[in-house]
Amino acid sequence: MERRPYGNTGDSLSLVGLGGVAFVGLDQSESDRLVAEAIDSGVNYFDVAPSYGQDQETEKRLGPALKPYRDRAFLACKTAVRTADGAVAELERSLAHLETDTFDLYQLHAITSVEEVDTCFGPGGAMEVLVKAQQEGKIRHLGFSAHSVEAAFRALELFPFTSALFPVNFVLYQEGHFGPQIVQRCIERGAARLALKAMARTHWVEGAHRAFPNCWYEPISDRETAELALRFTLSEPVTAAVPPGDVRLWRWAVEFAQRYRPLTEAERATLAERAEDLQPIFKA
Repeated sequence: MERRPYGNTGDSLSLVGLGGVAFVGLDQSESDRLVAEAIDSGVNYFDVAPSYGQDQETEKRLGPALKPYRDRAFLACKTAVRTADGAVAELERSLAHLETDTFDLYQLHAITSVEEVDTCFGPGGAMEVLVKAQQEGKIRHLGFSAHSVEAAFRALELFPFTSALFPVNFVLYQEGHFGPQIVQRCIERGAARLALKAMARTHWVEGAHRAFPNCWYEPISDRETAELALRFTLSEPVTAAVPPGDVRLWRWAVEFAQRYRPLTEAERATLAERAEDLQPIFKA
């Protein structure tokens, strides 16, 4: 699988990563096999958060599964805690669960408002802990994930983050007007772009059967459109994409990434038609 530079860090990431949500509901032996499959497929980017699943189950599964390959993996984790005291405890717990001394990337998780960002950077905020942990060698790179243009802009204004993780999706671009402005601001600030929600379609219909229960949104469920959607995202100036948290869809994404080629203008037009009248899961 192709790898792309992670900013100017000297690291490079596989076109698609393996997100921690995929481990929800798996036992340890299943988790071990999934990580081995990812490594064998050329995946070196793993992303997790303590909030995925119940009782930090995804961290607890990924840690032992990734340990044999830790020197070949780029491991990203996150914290949704906004204050220093809580962030210290969560960071140390995540390091223990993931059986590592250092995170390659540690991120403020799902920042959604300017006020949240300001709390993180204020007195007693989480960034005090993260910057100190980086100085101590527990974190190599600092980043954030965001589902808000305003929050992303504020974070990029306040700190030289190495990367931003946010939705890059054809429906969001066309119908939600969400994504291109964050890409551009990241480029201006020198931050690498990591993509979420590449294979998202729309919101689940109320009461509909959820064939992919790990996904809070309705993912694309036909292979042709799913591949076009992932290629759309990877044709944007991003380093890598984290596919939906369903093992079946992740395997599709790996297959698509292994034969990736940039989207043509005709294919862009096809996706634009398919995005019409879909409700985007995020809007600017």
